[in-house]
Amino acid sequence: MKLVDMTVTDYLDILRSDAPAPGGGSVSALAGAQGCALFMMVCDLTTSKKKYEEHHAFCADVKAKGEALFTELSAQIDKDTDAYNLIANAFKMPKETDEEKAARSKAIADGTLTATEVPFRTMQLGYEGLKLAASIRDKSNPNCASDLGVGILHLRDCVYGAWLNVKINLPGVKNPEQARYFEEEGQKMFSDAGRIAQKAFNDIAGSL
Repeated sequence: MKLVDMTVTDYLDILRSDAPAPGGGSVSALAGAQGCALFMMVCDLTTSKKKYEEHHAFCADVKAKGEALFTELSAQIDKDTDAYNLIANAFKMPKETDEEKAARSKAIADGTLTATEVPFRTMQLGYEGLKLAASIRDKSNPNCASDLGVGILHLRDCVYGAWLNVKINLPGVKNPEQARYFEEEGQKMFSDAGRIAQKAFNDIAGSL
């Protein structure tokens, strides 16, 4: 069964078990999906109120963009666990002959690349979601400020958590150019996400 099809209780039970997956990557993607869901809710609670009519078009556009991010982040929850399983299965491959060793090494390298690409994509999605959430801070229903703040924190943690999953796999990425790209672009998103989230959080907390 896919993680996204589980009840919350079943998901938490497997998460707290000794099963190696789902782990931090799937949790990061879920945090991002929840963050998007929250700012989408805030958009709805803005566009449904006539008193915030001046922000209706903006929030409707933000929600539409958030929908795509929410859908992909939800898919990333299972993709991250699938990526881990690729590596785990590769390490179980036989290694008695030179041919088996070569096939096993290639499978490990391919799996590691996938296990880096997946959380990197989660970072990108969370980062885009964070920018969208921050953009409605002054253009949304102020009664939902705390909900928006929680959404922003979840999206920040999506980026932060996915970054840790990228970094732990980077040593196994064989192509130096690919590894450099993940490192440089990931660091940029990580740093910028922290700045955006901190400013938005301070502004929201200060308004309450």
